[in-house]
Amino acid sequence: MASYILILYNHHGQRIEVGKLGFFDFEPGYYYYVGSAERISRVRRHFGKKTKKWHIDYISEVFEVIGAILVNLEECELAKKVKLLPIKGFGCSDCDCYSHLFYSKNLTIENLFT
Repeated sequence: MASYILILYNHHGQRIEVGKLGFFDFEPGYYYYVGSAERISRVRRHFGKKTKKWHIDYISEVFEVIGAILVNLEECELAKKVKLLPIKGFGCSDCDCYSHLFYSKNLTIENLFT
């Protein structure tokens, strides 16, 4: 099953309420979200207006969406390979992963995985 990494940019520090997870403080920089790409519509929805359904929806409407990378790995397998700073509990309420959202001060693709 395919998954994707959504790359977002947060221009300035801000506190955002993320549904039932509560408030998160987000530093300026780049955020990388791992999601399931069961259908291409799962990826495409991040590039326009949407109803808030998942954790990522609360920040993708505020941060700048830079792009997405499709990967031929299962979502949790991919999330466990990302070697950036994880945001604990984000985007993984339906699995036992530590996180599906990761942070880097700089844009990095080459250092994304192990």
